[in-house]
Amino acid sequence: MESRLLEILVCPLCKGQLQHNREQQELICKADKLAFPIRDGIPVMLEAEARELTSPAPDQPTKGTQAA
Repeated sequence: MESRLLEILVCPLCKGQLQHNREQQELICKADKLAFPIRDGIPVMLEAEARELTSPAPDQPTKGTQAA
């Protein structure tokens, strides 16, 4: 993701700063505890598409389960 775009993007809920998680391809809002996905290089800044940070990332196994 382009660094210039990251500088101007803010959380759509609180207007706070976002952190880019390159590994998970997400933009993180620590204030709202939400992770907005980046799909095909495009940030999806919809609350309905965001993952709560208390939830595991989509490609991470949940606690207590084993990956095959």
